[in-house]
Amino acid sequence: MGKIFYLAGKSSSGKDTIYRNLLECRQLQLKKLIPYTTRPIRAGEKNGREYFFTDEAGLEALRQSGKVIEERVYHTFHGPWYYFTVDDGQLDLARQDYLMIGTLESFLAIKRYVGGSNIVPLYIEVDDGERLQRALDRERKQEEPKYEEMCRRFLADSGDFSEEKIAEAGIEKRFRNSSLEKCLEEVKEYIRQTRV
Repeated sequence: MGKIFYLAGKSSSGKDTIYRNLLECRQLQLKKLIPYTTRPIRAGEKNGREYFFTDEAGLEALRQSGKVIEERVYHTFHGPWYYFTVDDGQLDLARQDYLMIGTLESFLAIKRYVGGSNIVPLYIEVDDGERLQRALDRERKQEEPKYEEMCRRFLADSGDFSEEKIAEAGIEKRFRNSSLEKCLEEVKEYIRQTRV
């Protein structure tokens, strides 16, 4: 039986970079489960790679068809942005291991959907000062930087990833991303050990 390896952590903790590196590792042979969002596409993103980008009408159609596994809404400075996972035929745990990325809330919903033994959390941590600098550097590269949203997301992480919520999610193992190379090797080794 396959497993879903689920990357979680506060914004700008390096999850996206780790996610890409894990997918590119041929030895691990992880397949991505691509979530959906209604937020605007960012510079450098491609529809169907990081997310499937849709609008609220598209989300509602998926809800009506009973295909939405879990969803979250963030009330941003630019209006509501939805992030959600869809039972759209991507998932086949009988044949494959998968890699996902998201929040503790979505992790718990996916865990309920597939069962606790079929999902493994990969929680990434970074010092808050470093995360804030990374977030600012990333936002400056956008064609239209959204600094207010960056700050809202950074502050919301304190509640969304509180120690209580991490414990409730059953996450015990953490990976410190002060050195990307070291963190990646630790995550890869953990995935290998978990598969045995």
